[in-house]
Amino acid sequence: MPGLCFDSGNADCWATRELEKGLDRVFIEGLEVDTVIGAYDWERTIRQCLRLDLQLGWDNKPAAAGDDLDKALDYAKLSERVQAFASEATFILVETFAERLAEMLMSEFQIPWLRLKVTKPGAVPAAQGGVGVEIERGCR
Repeated sequence: MPGLCFDSGNADCWATRELEKGLDRVFIEGLEVDTVIGAYDWERTIRQCLRLDLQLGWDNKPAAAGDDLDKALDYAKLSERVQAFASEATFILVETFAERLAEMLMSEFQIPWLRLKVTKPGAVPAAQGGVGVEIERGCR
C-alpha cells in the first residue's frame, strides 16, 4: 500500500512534503480494552485491561470542508474495531498486541501513520503508571 514505509526513522521514507503538510492527527487517549495477554500460565486464563493511547495521521481538511463524516476518520468506529480486536486477541507479549493492532488499523482504515502506546497497568506493582510499549508506524 503506498505510503506505508513502516519505518518512522527512515529519512528516505517516500512520503512527500505535500502529504506531510496535509497530515493532521486524530487521537484517542485512555481507551481501555480487555484481552488475554501475558506470559504466565495464570495470565492465560483471565482477561486483563490494557490502556491504549493512539495518534492517527489523517487529512482532516476534506471532512471539515464539507462537514462530512464519511470523509473523516471515524474514531467511534475505529474504537469499536479496537475493542473487537482486543476481545479476540490472545497474545503473550504487549509488543505483539501493539504490532498486530497497528497493522490491522492501518490496513482497514487506510491510515498512513500512527503512534500507539499500550500500557499494561499493574504488571509491575511499583510502576504506578503501568508498563508497556509505544510504537510508531507508517510515514508522516
